[in-house]
Amino acid sequence: MATNTPLADLSAAGVSVWLDDLSRQRIESGNLTSLIEDDEVVGVTSNPTIFASAFADADHYAEDLDGLAARGASVEDAIRELTTEDVRRACDVFRGVWQRTGGVDGRVSLEVDPGKAHDTEATVAEAADLWKTVDRPNLMIKIPATREGIPAITRTLAEGISVNVTLIFSVARYREVMEAYLSGMEQARANGHDLTGMASVASFFVSRVDSEVDKRLDAIGTDAALNLRGTAAIANARLAYAAFLEVFGTERWAALKGAGAKPQRPLWASTGVKNKAYPDTLYVTELAAPNTVNTMPEATLKAFADHGELHGDAVTGTEDAAREVFAGLAHVGIDVDDVYQVLEDEGVKKFDDSWAELTATVSDQLTRRSPEQDK
Repeated sequence: MATNTPLADLSAAGVSVWLDDLSRQRIESGNLTSLIEDDEVVGVTSNPTIFASAFADADHYAEDLDGLAARGASVEDAIRELTTEDVRRACDVFRGVWQRTGGVDGRVSLEVDPGKAHDTEATVAEAADLWKTVDRPNLMIKIPATREGIPAITRTLAEGISVNVTLIFSVARYREVMEAYLSGMEQARANGHDLTGMASVASFFVSRVDSEVDKRLDAIGTDAALNLRGTAAIANARLAYAAFLEVFGTERWAALKGAGAKPQRPLWASTGVKNKAYPDTLYVTELAAPNTVNTMPEATLKAFADHGELHGDAVTGTEDAAREVFAGLAHVGIDVDDVYQVLEDEGVKKFDDSWAELTATVSDQLTRRSPEQDK
């Protein structure tokens, strides 16, 4: 059992603590198991940036890379094999958590190729292929909440596949995501899938909102603008939570719940604080609320374990104050719709760039190990 009181308190408050990182080293060293036993960690998220970082440490992948090079595997096939193997092993590590929580937690997320973020058909096909390849019931397939990703979410859920919807920045897009979830679960039920085994989270990004809005507030430079720094991200997430409570309080949801479905919980992503002027646990303390997930980089996790504080439910009932923040932002000239679009475009590009980095790293490793190099 965990001995860190702040993390135990966070878990008791209804927040599922997930780690935003995954690597072969974490799995083989026992670090992932220790985080489960000592730090209340009940899930893991991954993305192309995380895998690009993990694969840079080739020592832990040497045996697999040697085998892939020996049989002449393509770079694409090698990436698929390495990433799915890491995720499969992590799913096995979290199997006990998955069983203990009735499938609510113990989840491990694997993202589709970000290069397909604007291609519905390609996303649906890859989601199905990844689900089949990993072959673990506690897997979640990550699908970006682009316009093309929304129908892919519904179609993937309809096939009985659990989904982590990623790169959500606006409440308007979040509402589309929840609609996609409800439609997908209704179709899954019609298709004969057991809803009790399925789960979904909606990854609502936090710190990147403050980074973009604060930059614009600094450029405006007035006292009214500068006084709003560090307020946008938390207000945005609190409005998202109000939308969550609204949608999952409807009769439509009640019908799915009666069929065994789990609510699609809000997941606070990008919770590492980027501005050093802000408390390093800001996006944990101020977004603690029941039925949420907070996926943290390890630095944030350890910071909260060391000195994190909770002040009860920090989110429920705060929507009026959050709306006032956005009224203030509009008053000083912040175009929040433009902020959201910029962040979505940048988010897809960042993951796409990381995928290119991952491809280059694996290509280099395969070339070094190729039998042709020995001739």
